[in-house]
Parts: sequence; structure tokens; C-alpha cells
Amino acid sequence: MRITRRVFAFVALATVFALPLANAAEKKSPSQYVVYVGTYTTKTESRGINAFRFDAATGKMTPAHLAAESPDPSFVAVHPNGKYLYAVNEAGQSSMVSAFAIDAANEKLIPLNQLPALGADPCYISFDRSGKYVFIANYSSGNIVVFPILPDGKLGEHTALVQNAGTLGPNKERQEGPHAHWIEASPDNRFLLVADLGLDEVLLYHFDAATGSVAPNQPAFIKLKAGAGPRHIGFHPNGKFVFAAGEVDSTVTSFSFDAKKGALKQIAVLSTLPADYSGRNDVAEIAVHPNGKFLYVSNRGHDSIAVFAIQPGKGTPALVAHVSTGGKEPRHFAIDPTGKFLLAENQFSDNVAEFHIDPRTGKLTPTGEVISVPSPVCLQFVPAK
Repeated sequence: MRITRRVFAFVALATVFALPLANAAEKKSPSQYVVYVGTYTTKTESRGINAFRFDAATGKMTPAHLAAESPDPSFVAVHPNGKYLYAVNEAGQSSMVSAFAIDAANEKLIPLNQLPALGADPCYISFDRSGKYVFIANYSSGNIVVFPILPDGKLGEHTALVQNAGTLGPNKERQEGPHAHWIEASPDNRFLLVADLGLDEVLLYHFDAATGSVAPNQPAFIKLKAGAGPRHIGFHPNGKFVFAAGEVDSTVTSFSFDAKKGALKQIAVLSTLPADYSGRNDVAEIAVHPNGKFLYVSNRGHDSIAVFAIQPGKGTPALVAHVSTGGKEPRHFAIDPTGKFLLAENQFSDNVAEFHIDPRTGKLTPTGEVISVPSPVCLQFVPAK
């Protein structure tokens, strides 16, 4: 009888411990994703936002198709709940911001509403950490806008509109005025960081998540090297370091981030190009690997991804390699949710090329997977249904 009770107790105990393991297995990251791609439609064959299927287990990509017609939906962002997608429509003073419901089962997007961008040529869109607000960076007009997200996913009337201002950079062609190029919230949602290409500054604002309002921070900005032209920024997963891509002078600048004050302190500035390269180049995208060990920056002109290793605890990048994207003008790239692959969008080659990421070195190796997408600008992953 004692033996039977012990066996029963063991089985019961094993079952209790097995349940969390089973639940953990059920919650593991999906391998199938729908990838939505923002494009330029003016003078191209694209008609709007495209979509294709991506298998994170094998890296297999299916041919792309139209998910929603929309004029010049260059930059797109998927809401944290996975139900909605938002896009900026670049059209000068007539620019708009569009909201869509995601039909991942059919790989389609259903239009919800559209509002004026309240500025010229919006080029970046992101969310606050609560998912209640959308942030817009208007490039040509150099201003930023905050829109609330309504319960049904539609965009509401703006809660903030701020004009960037300051001392312009030395490049008279590219820095003739303020050019907001990137905007995102700090990890604690208390601050907004804005990369302004025209001012050579990363601007810092207080953000009130209760009202969606924006106010100047103190310090209000940090200057980069004259003529850097900051385009995009990447946060380290630990929230302690920030990396800015200098579009105009092809550099990457690393900073430490003081989360209490919302302040940046420069650590290092490195070139994104080989020492012997002297051709035309414009830096585009920048991203930190989810493991925090590697940093990636795309070069347009040299048409490569610069791979850097990040020194642990110091935030200093060290060049590892330059890898050709196999096409022209890699305007954007994205690391898949599993961290195993990098997908680069070659805008002038009308394709998306895939690379495997070495987990030890961060180096990129072409997988041979390349799909056609007209004038790709930005892509986002959504778990497939």
C-alpha cells in the first residue's frame, strides 16, 4: 500500500511540474509570420502595402502580394497587440497617416481611417510603450505629432504638435532646415527621443502618457558631430545605451542614456564604411540585435550592412564586417522575432534579401532567399493565423 501511495504521489508531482512546461511550450514564439512591407508607389509598380509569408524555422519566404492599396505608404508599424497596422503616406503638404485592421489569416489589411499628418513628408511612425498613442516624424516640415489610438484602432485627433528648432548643420543641401527623421519613446515611456537630420541633434522631450502631451526636457537635446545628419536610432535592450545612425557623414554614434534625467552622453563615433571606400553613401537603418551583442547599420551607395560587436557594459561598437546586401539602396532592414535572420530591403533592386545571423559573431550570410517587392521601404512581422 505504501508503494502504491508513493507511486501515486510521484505521478501527481510529475504532472504538476509538467503543466508549466507544457504551458511554456504552448507560449513559445511562433515560426510562421506574415510580413507587411511599406513601399513607394509614385513612379513605381507598387500599389501600396505588400505582404508575404515568412517561416522563422527555415527562413523560407513566399512570393509577395498586395495587402492594401495606399499611396506611398513608406513607413509602417504594427501595434503591440498585433491587431492593427499604421502607415505614413508621404505626399508633401498633403501627407496622411493611415490606420488598418490586420487580417493575418488572409494576409490582408482592412482600412479603418486616415488623418492629415499635420506636416510634410512623414517618414517614421512608432508607438508609446502603452500602445495608446502613435508618434509621427514629419521630415520636410521638421515637426513631430502625437495621435491617440481609439478603442477600435482608429486614429483620434492629435494630442501634441511640436515644431523642432535649433542651430542647423553645415551641409547646406541636406540641412537647410529641421528634418525630424525618427521618433520613439524611452523604455520607461517618460521621454521622447527625436533624431533631427537638419539640426545634427537628438532632441529630448517629456511625454505624458496620461494626456498624450509633449514638453521640452532639460537637457533639451544633444549635439552630434557637425554634419552627421542623424537619421535613425536604436536602443540597446538594457536601456542603458543608444546608437544613432548619421545618414550624411556615414557614422554611428553611441551614447549612454540616463533614464532618470532623459539625458544622453556621447561614448564613441565610428565610420560605417570601409577605410578605402570613397564613393557616394547615405546611411539608412540601424538596429541592435535582441541579444544586445551586435549592432547593424545599412549603407546606401556602398550597398552593405555594417556589422558591429557591442562591448558588454560599455556600449562601444567595434567593426566586425561589411556584408553586401546583394542589391541597390538598402533603405531598411529588420531582424526577425527569433533573432536568427535579417531581411534587407533593396529599394532600387525591388527585392527583399535574407541573411542568416551567426549567434556567436553576428556576421551575416546570404541564405539565397530573395523575393520581389516593388520599391520596398519598411517591413514588419505579424504572427500568422
